[in-house]
Amino acid sequence: MTQTTTDRPAGRASGALVPVLAFAGIVVAVMQTLLVPVIKDLPQLLDTAPSNATWVLTSTLLSGAVATPIMGRLGDLYGKRRMLILSLAVMVVGALVSALTSDLLLMIIGRTLQGFAMGAIPLGIGLMRDMLPREKLGSAMALMSSSIGVGGGLALPAAALVAQHSDWHALFYGAAGLGVLAIALTLLVVPESPMRAEGSFDLPGAIGLSTGLVLFLLPITKGSDWGWASGTTLGLFGASAVVLVLWGVMELRLKAPLVDLRTTARPAVLFTNLASIMVGVSFYVVSLVLPQLLQLPKSTGYGLGQSMVVAGLLVAPLGLTMMVTAPVYARLSAKYGPKVTLILGLLIIAIGYGAGLGLMSAAWQSLVISVLLGAGIGLAYSSLPALIVGAVPASETGAANGLNTLMRSIGTSVSSAVIGMVLANTANNVGGVEIPTMHGFRLSFLIATGAVAVGLLLALFLPGRRPSGKPQLRASSEEDAALERAERVLRGFRGRVLAADGAPVARATVTLIDRRGRRAGATLSAEDGSYALAVPAQGSYVVAARAAGHGPLASSATHAGDERPVDLDLSLPGETVSA
Repeated sequence: MTQTTTDRPAGRASGALVPVLAFAGIVVAVMQTLLVPVIKDLPQLLDTAPSNATWVLTSTLLSGAVATPIMGRLGDLYGKRRMLILSLAVMVVGALVSALTSDLLLMIIGRTLQGFAMGAIPLGIGLMRDMLPREKLGSAMALMSSSIGVGGGLALPAAALVAQHSDWHALFYGAAGLGVLAIALTLLVVPESPMRAEGSFDLPGAIGLSTGLVLFLLPITKGSDWGWASGTTLGLFGASAVVLVLWGVMELRLKAPLVDLRTTARPAVLFTNLASIMVGVSFYVVSLVLPQLLQLPKSTGYGLGQSMVVAGLLVAPLGLTMMVTAPVYARLSAKYGPKVTLILGLLIIAIGYGAGLGLMSAAWQSLVISVLLGAGIGLAYSSLPALIVGAVPASETGAANGLNTLMRSIGTSVSSAVIGMVLANTANNVGGVEIPTMHGFRLSFLIATGAVAVGLLLALFLPGRRPSGKPQLRASSEEDAALERAERVLRGFRGRVLAADGAPVARATVTLIDRRGRRAGATLSAEDGSYALAVPAQGSYVVAARAAGHGPLASSATHAGDERPVDLDLSLPGETVSA
């Protein structure tokens, strides 16, 4: 039976889609760095001990790490736009809870709810992949991926200004307002993605992953307070290892797991995720070191004596440079591939930290460091989703990018713990106050440089672009990723798209529709009109073609386990291809 489809071309997505999704990512980043200007005052503001006050930051980190892969999977199953709105709504509720209290327990509850917004980053990237045409996808994903750094950099001076001249609770009211605006814009501009993954939500897998992550991240964030060799720290690390191993065994046995570990084990995904940890480490070091160095009094002999607001303004170019880097990344990636841009970004980060070892004696030097590191981190962050998207099926984009965002969060968590320990152990006690030293700052920069070196080594193991005359795989392209999978597996539909005069039609959109009317794959025809589409499973499918200036055509065919030739003639209204 011939089926038809109303599959909407990706190019019809609103031009405001990318700015709105990027704004949602920036809002999430603002929430993360909201309390940086008042970290040192939290014990007094909350009337508690310093060790208890750190939970205001730790709770957000833990909930964000847990929510990111879970929200990504829920988005793949039930709609990425729906889960994006839910993530932002939970953040707004958490911000209002924190705005209305100075009680430690309620503040921790509010900050925990705010952490759920971290799922917005992979959900936004997934929406872009599903809705945008190939030529716009690279720069769009780069901007979305960089938004976490852009928002963090821009939020520092704004939060510092508010904290210095107003009640600190105003920070949370501002975050709630931004969250409401992001939700309203999403409802108005962002359509729901038609892509859905098969299966159901893996609740036991979500509980197992959440438990393992909490057991792992808790001693990382609190190890400096508890002691790295204490029974509590070592016991939690051991329990985490046991839980995560058992979780992995369970996931491998499920047909629809929360995280497809077999896909995660692919070299392109595995080494990208490992490199992401190193990028996360390098990003957070500068955020911890430069504001402290800038605000230390000049009487220390090395402090730069700047106000809270000026320090924030001098670090802000870190985020601004990351924003400017997104379109630059798109051009570089289109020509050389995301692997090359990741390596280039890591090299620039290494240069930035290396130069920073000798550029700590004047405020303007902090500006130079921020710009250099912003350019490098922007390129590196922009490359990560492109590498992931090119290596996983379209239906797994949300979960895969959620896992990648989690890897970055683990990197920042490790960075926070290690750099915090280094600065504490190298500090001088002056009048009962611990003052960070220049030795601690430089040692922190050396650690960041070492993390970047490891990231470079991991990036070299990533698969490169294939040196053949065939259409090249661009990891930022859903269509090219589908073509590469079809060529590798040699199962699915393959043929040519032809015009009325029999001439081949290049760059025609060829879409695979399953019997439920859902898109199961898509690609673009090559210059000679040829296309290839992999199929997710045996069954009946519609192969539909669409090109500018031609009428759409849909052909019905059945895939029985091996490749089928299906030529699509755009001069015809439709035809049935027998199985």
